[in-house]
Amino acid sequence: MTLYITLFSQSQGTFQGLLDNINSLYENGLFLENLFSFFELKSEVPVLDQKTRPAEDPSRGIEFRGVWFQYPGRTEWAVEDLTLEIGPSEKLALVGENGAGKTTLIKLLLRLYEPSRGAVLFRGVDLRYFSPEELHQRIGAIFQDFVHYHLPLSENIGFGAVEHLEDQARIEAAAAKSGADEVARGLPEGYKAMLGRWFDKGSELSGGQWQKIALARAFMGDREVLVLDEPTAALDAGAEYEIFRKFQDLSEGKITLLVSHRFSTVRMADRIAVLKAGRIEEIGSHAELLARGGTYAKLFELQAQGYR
Repeated sequence: MTLYITLFSQSQGTFQGLLDNINSLYENGLFLENLFSFFELKSEVPVLDQKTRPAEDPSRGIEFRGVWFQYPGRTEWAVEDLTLEIGPSEKLALVGENGAGKTTLIKLLLRLYEPSRGAVLFRGVDLRYFSPEELHQRIGAIFQDFVHYHLPLSENIGFGAVEHLEDQARIEAAAAKSGADEVARGLPEGYKAMLGRWFDKGSELSGGQWQKIALARAFMGDREVLVLDEPTAALDAGAEYEIFRKFQDLSEGKITLLVSHRFSTVRMADRIAVLKAGRIEEIGSHAELLARGGTYAKLFELQAQGYR
């Protein structure tokens, strides 16, 4: 009797474990189904017929022509009748309050969104002639909500130009430009070190260290356009100064768009555009905008008071 009771108890545990495993396989199968469905998705971004594509004009940069954009489900315009020209090697800074449309403009440039009206041109060619893949090959961008990849440090940087993922010299050069080489020196395995806590022996980094890695990702490719959306928000003043001390050299000959709330950063740009409610309120150099005494001058004075 005791033997049968013991066997029954053990069998019950075995069957319970088997049922739990079947349930786990079913749940994982649902996740895999979602994954494969995602892989099968086709891009819905329209690309105009390449046979009618005009030749590019290297003397022209980026142009926003009467651009309007409205987020789905919203009644207000995020960008409203905006016209802006950026020269072929110009450094332009975008400033303004949160929600003014700065990041939206950048995402329109990358074709992450399509204008509701108007057009965006690159080298004199409508962006609708460019596939997203081509644009991403020609524009390097870092956003304030960049991704933390729980992978080795070298791959975190190399994803900025996947075609050069195995080029260690290029990865280390990009790291030197952003200060991420200091992060590598502080890790026992250097560029091979696993980042994040998803895997064993992964190293968790500070916000500033992650941002240096994201900056290196933007410097990986030799892009024609460099877009930096709040690139130093998590860095201390010393690290920010070191990065922007190199800024002029890093952006030489490139079209550069810089979004920042720090006026010590934006004053390095050739021109500064002040956005308000999706429109350009002011545009000019740092000195010109200060002399005008408008919104930029007031914002600059408010920020400067914090250092007095």
